[in-house]
Formats: sequence, structure tokens, C-alpha cells
Amino acid sequence: MIASVSKMAQIIDLFFESESALSNKQIAEMLGLPVSSAHHFLKTMCKENILMQDKDRKYRLGWRILEWSNKVMYQQEMNEKVAPIAASLVNRYKGSVHVGMFDNGQVRFIFKSVSPHSDVLPTYIGVTRFPAHATSIGKVLLAYNPSFLKAVEHHGMEKFTENTITDIADLKVELKEIYKQGFAVSKGENETGTFGIAAPIKSYSGQVIAALNFVCDINYVQEHNYQLILNEVIRSAQTISREIGYITI
Repeated sequence: MIASVSKMAQIIDLFFESESALSNKQIAEMLGLPVSSAHHFLKTMCKENILMQDKDRKYRLGWRILEWSNKVMYQQEMNEKVAPIAASLVNRYKGSVHVGMFDNGQVRFIFKSVSPHSDVLPTYIGVTRFPAHATSIGKVLLAYNPSFLKAVEHHGMEKFTENTITDIADLKVELKEIYKQGFAVSKGENETGTFGIAAPIKSYSGQVIAALNFVCDINYVQEHNYQLILNEVIRSAQTISREIGYITI
């Protein structure tokens, strides 16, 4: 058992030390294993979503690696880094701030802060999940992590309001625009009457591992300066990214 765990750890390290996609034969040669033995490990790791196979039959790191890194980052740093930044945002504007991460086709919230006297959304840390295709946070995570779309398609794109995107082709078009502009908007797509703006949170390596959003009543956005709120959301997400180690060159 210990030897197997050690060998799987060595396989994971290969993707950080060499190419992002490796064949069964390449991995076997790098570790000095018979091809059949390497295949046994790779098959098990794919089953557990530690690795995934692409269309060329090469192996890549799977979503579980990201999930593990997400949890480590959350446990060690997220709350203390996010809290003062979110407080500044909710004290300036009336609404709720969330930080969410991708969880098998859905968004799981790991942080929440609410403005004084604001209507409280029924969201609970670590418990509440929302569909990725119908939320601003979810669309940011999908735009920067295209491999997540497979889980969304598997779960199905349920229609929650008349504004919900339910066609994968339409979603992909919007995700391209989100990636280009660096933020996502949800106009009553998950719940009628709400408006959400989200921006990506990046790890030290530049990978988008979470997103921050500001959610409010849609009438509030219409009565206030949308561009100011948008700029503040983007600035807040960028500040959190820097706080957890992301450095722009």
C-alpha cells in the first residue's frame, strides 16, 4: 500500500516537472516501470479523478488535484485574507459577497459577508451549492477552467429562470467573452430579481482556483453606478489573489 501511494505521488510530480500531458509509455520510461504496471496505476488514478485522459490518449492532472489544492488554500489562508477585503465591499455597497469554488458541476461557497440592512440570501458556507452554469462565480470558474464543462454537461443545465442559459453552445460563447473581459455577470439566471458580478481569484501559479462575487437586488444595480461596483469587485478579487501569492509580471 505504501509503495503504491509513493508511486502515485511520483506520477503526479511528473506533470509538474515535465510536460502537462504524458503518455502511458512516457510515464513508464520516466519511472522505470513496465508499461503494464504504469497503466495499472494510471487507470486507478483516472478512476479517482486524480488524472484524466485527453482525446490523444495522453494523461493530464484531473480535477481532484485542484480540489485538494483548493481545500488546502481555503483552510490555511482564505478566511483571513478575504474578510477585510469583503468588509470594505459590503460596507460601501448594499449586498452580499461570496467566495466560491467549483465542486463537480456546482459552486460551493467557502466565504460569505453581508452588508448591514441588506436582504440576506439563503446561502451557507460549505453547504449551499448553486449550479455553475447559472451563477456569476460558476461562469468565471468555467471560463478559466474549460475541463469543468464536462461535469456541467453531466449534471445537465437546468432552467431556473427565463434568463438561465440551458444550451452548452450558448454557454461556451459567453464563457469566451468572460475569459476575454475578466469578469462574469448573472442577471437573474439562478434566481429572479438578483444581480451578480464575479471576478477570478488566482493562485500563486496563475491558476483560477476560486471567484469572488457581489450579489444584490437587480434594482439596486440600476439605481447605482454599475461600473463602480464592477471595478470594485475586480479590484477585490485581484487583491485577494495577491494576498495568497499571485504576482503579475
